[in-house]
Amino acid sequence: MSAVGCDYAGLALTERGGLTEVGASTDPEIDRLRRWEIEAGGGPLRDSVAHGSAVLVQDVSAEGGASDWSQHAVEAGVGSEMHVPMTSHEQVVGVLSLYSAKPHAFSIDDEAIAQVLAQHVSVAVATARRDETMAQAIDSRKLVGQAMGILMERFDLDSDQAFAVLRRYSQDTNTKLREVAQQLIDTRELPR
Repeated sequence: MSAVGCDYAGLALTERGGLTEVGASTDPEIDRLRRWEIEAGGGPLRDSVAHGSAVLVQDVSAEGGASDWSQHAVEAGVGSEMHVPMTSHEQVVGVLSLYSAKPHAFSIDDEAIAQVLAQHVSVAVATARRDETMAQAIDSRKLVGQAMGILMERFDLDSDQAFAVLRRYSQDTNTKLREVAQQLIDTRELPR
């Protein structure tokens, strides 16, 4: 935080282009402000995601007017704030938010440093999401493999036939293949 001269910082993460969760905050008041902004659907944090560009508010009380956002920000002790989108493959994956108790706390140099920090964090977020997706895929494959084994043993099928049975039940019941496999494992019965 000392690299950019802010008093507080936080991350908000996106999913399918919209803010979905507050990732981390250095202060509970800032955490509440950011949660309010995500739920209310307005303010500079939201603007940063919507436009995919940095948003700098040098004086919250002067620039925000009487808006709900500015009132919440002033109550949280914010004098100025900067929101920098974190992007991966041209998609906004989150926003790095920096806050200062003082108005006019951020310079052009601070914004450049924040851009670099946001890029580093976006790589970490994208990597974590990819790893999570890979782990889910592996878990799904294991479930399907177990379910295929049950069908192969019970009905003397080969692996292609067992997979075809699972796929057919998945399509016929409009249920994800993973869920069909899980149900077969749990109940030893296929969905009806």
